[in-house]
Amino acid sequence: MTTTAQFEKQTKSLIDDLKSVCANYGLGNDGNEFKIITQVFLYKFLNDKFVHEVKQLDPNIAAAEDWEKALRNLSEDDREMLTMQMSESTATIHPDQLISSLFDRQNEPKFADILDNTLLDIAKNNSEIFSVITEGGEKIVLFENISKYVTDKRDDFCRAIINKLVHFSFENIFHEKFDFYATIFEYLISDYNSNSGGKYAEYFTPHAVAKIMARCLVNGEVSNATCYDPSAGSGTLLMNLAHEIGEDKCTIYSQDISQKSSNLLRLNLILNNLVHSIHNIVKGNTILEPFHKENGRIQQFDYIVSNPPFKLDFSDFSADLDTKENHERFFAGIPNIPKTKKESMAIYLMFLQHVMYSLKPNGKAAIVVPTGFITAQSGIDKKIRERMVESKMLAGVVSMPSNIFATTGTNVSILFLDKQNKSDVVLIDASNLGTTVKEGKNQKTVLSHIEEDKIIDTFNTKTAIDDFSVVVSYDEIKRKNYSLSAGQYFEVKIEYTDITVAEFEVKIQDFSANLEALFNESKTLEMEIQSNLKRLKYE
Repeated sequence: MTTTAQFEKQTKSLIDDLKSVCANYGLGNDGNEFKIITQVFLYKFLNDKFVHEVKQLDPNIAAAEDWEKALRNLSEDDREMLTMQMSESTATIHPDQLISSLFDRQNEPKFADILDNTLLDIAKNNSEIFSVITEGGEKIVLFENISKYVTDKRDDFCRAIINKLVHFSFENIFHEKFDFYATIFEYLISDYNSNSGGKYAEYFTPHAVAKIMARCLVNGEVSNATCYDPSAGSGTLLMNLAHEIGEDKCTIYSQDISQKSSNLLRLNLILNNLVHSIHNIVKGNTILEPFHKENGRIQQFDYIVSNPPFKLDFSDFSADLDTKENHERFFAGIPNIPKTKKESMAIYLMFLQHVMYSLKPNGKAAIVVPTGFITAQSGIDKKIRERMVESKMLAGVVSMPSNIFATTGTNVSILFLDKQNKSDVVLIDASNLGTTVKEGKNQKTVLSHIEEDKIIDTFNTKTAIDDFSVVVSYDEIKRKNYSLSAGQYFEVKIEYTDITVAEFEVKIQDFSANLEALFNESKTLEMEIQSNLKRLKYE
């Protein structure tokens, strides 16, 4: 029997094979390689899921020596009835669009056009469920013409792709759960998830951070929950949150200005059985034009997670944010445009205010912020902390180890909000945890499972641990000038040793004798040095 580890190895091998094909046709490390790899991988996944479900629904097809022939022999009405019984998460695929069919047709002329048209037709036929939308209402469908990225030998390229796909099957992997697909997804996008220089560049949040955020947010049974990320990136935070709640017990909402991120998030949703939420995935500028609304107001959510970009030049539209409608949302203000280094504008402060505004009256949130935010003595930063404390919506803060993100040297903290937390706040200093490892050219701090659990358990039980965590009241935070740094609340411990007067005098005599000996030694050395200097002078 094939193990999960073997499935994982085989799936990663398929991804490597697809990358190898791209490299052989001049697309290695090309910006378009990402589009080809992710779309081809998704086509394969949806193809195999369709086949898997067909066999589940029709025992005759499953038992047939040639299942594809048995499928083709169905009447149009029977085939339509079969597809109507399929789950919403399964794309509808015609027998002619199956990978096995394309494999049989690979020697036909203009094979690249056959593959491209197949992908475009599948995208069109499944547009209603599988499309991401833009803030302007346009649909970004599943697939596009992939051979256009190859300048020469397009037919050969497409044949090579199909030949890699046909010898692998996802059918035995559909029973695998979140941890498996999270690993595969990370491997799939590992070469493409870098800062491309665009606005709100893609972020991949380490699993340790995502896991801590999800498990500190979700306690007990939850159902019919709405989960939102205003800067979703590839969706790591949302996937962890949905898994903690239960994929069938929540609905995902997101917005991100990057089309690349939106496509990655769609892929993540499909892999993790969250297809029902794809229509809530929006490509757009959250800060300028928040898409998700109810009755004309910005929609509020049960859970919000976010790892927003910390700094970004948003001077092009910062003036447009200063409107009457936005005064309540951006209550603490909008960062000024610096005369130089516009790229240093603290856009995370805008996302943080947006998150606070988007929480339901009983909502919870977890946001990654630069650690400097939790102690800033003035400005927008402090105004935001004051609001959190005064309105009693702060649950706690976890200050993470440095280099928890390999791609940035910025120290980060996780800010937890809970609009129903009217009691104490837990502050955790986890900066000394973790082991440093090398990742490429960067140093990265990795938390062990035991360390992750220590943070999560301490937070959820609100436990005070010497030099690690402290539990404080809102009034104590006010007295500390709204500082959220655990270290500023730790007790300074002074150890006292009881000794008699006689013992004290003996110690003083010992110290005096030692000092006298040291002074005498110092004088001797000084005389030797002067003598040597005189000798050198005359030589």
